[in-house]
Amino acid sequence: MGRRRGVELYRAPFPLYALRVDPKTGLLIAAGGGGAAKTGIKNGVHFLQLEQINGCLSASLLHSHDTETRATMNLALAGDILAAGQDARCQLLRFQVHQQKSSKAERAGSKEQGPRQRKGAAPSEKKSGAEVHPEGVELKVKNLEAVQTDFSTEPLQKVVCFNHDNTLLATGGADGHVRVWKVPSLEKVLDFKAHEGEIGDLALGPDGKLVTVGWDLKASVWQKDQLVTQLQWQEDGSTPCSTPYRYQSCRFGKVPDQPGGLRLFTVQIPHKRLRQPPPCYLTAWDSSTFLPLRTRPCGHEVISCLSVSESGTFLGLGTVTGSVAIYIAFSLQGVFQYGYCCCCVSALLL
Repeated sequence: MGRRRGVELYRAPFPLYALRVDPKTGLLIAAGGGGAAKTGIKNGVHFLQLEQINGCLSASLLHSHDTETRATMNLALAGDILAAGQDARCQLLRFQVHQQKSSKAERAGSKEQGPRQRKGAAPSEKKSGAEVHPEGVELKVKNLEAVQTDFSTEPLQKVVCFNHDNTLLATGGADGHVRVWKVPSLEKVLDFKAHEGEIGDLALGPDGKLVTVGWDLKASVWQKDQLVTQLQWQEDGSTPCSTPYRYQSCRFGKVPDQPGGLRLFTVQIPHKRLRQPPPCYLTAWDSSTFLPLRTRPCGHEVISCLSVSESGTFLGLGTVTGSVAIYIAFSLQGVFQYGYCCCCVSALLL
């Protein structure tokens, strides 16, 4: 599986930590920032319009939303609502896209001038992150409710996700607690200790089951705040048993040939960095019994994130070194690898 170098689609004026693609509008939503430090690096959420121009994918900045002193470290999308993890809190945002109607005179003028050619932003605009509004498109962003979601000595929200009907969202952080909130009021409905140490990832299933992974090397399945089971995984035997692994990521995905069927996917990485690093592993689980179906090594680069395509056909893995790999969900076979930034995984699986 040779690595390919991708074409740069967009360069933000701040470090990017989270990406989401809105399936309804096709917008690419990129978020990050420099945090509260007075380094001159901005914090924001950028909304990008994707287009095919002469057979090549192009991105233009549609709207830049300033998040002031807070960098967005994690992001979840539900319809027109974003849940942004910013320091120890979760901030809800609502965005609306409006297609402005042009007048008859404008349409006539455009016909006389011939077809409009899209132009990229000027180099100074790209560098500064100035907003670019494509003709006829307007986007507005409104801050909704915000709530503190982590209460450790150094509080930080690590992960956020919505449930299947977008009525609830779950958050996890450095204090090891899972907290579940109503949307959009952010009224707390559940709060329990899931792990010793921080929560690395969580996933909500349509039957109300919640899967959490933590730095205590455990992956747990919950029904509300009651422990159902813990995942039991064994490597393929090529790795010494003395090598401790922890679960890095967990995601539910559709089973393409089974209407309503779900499968759970997890990534396991070495808990400690070694001079000769052992492989990371990708595992598929039965979502009713939570027994492993198959597991495969997925390289020696440490995996940092996992994404599942909307159809459930493909998996995307991002590494700490900035590469992205695509796998077939059914067989866990690798398809190809890109030399992109690791947070591009969700954008690749359009």
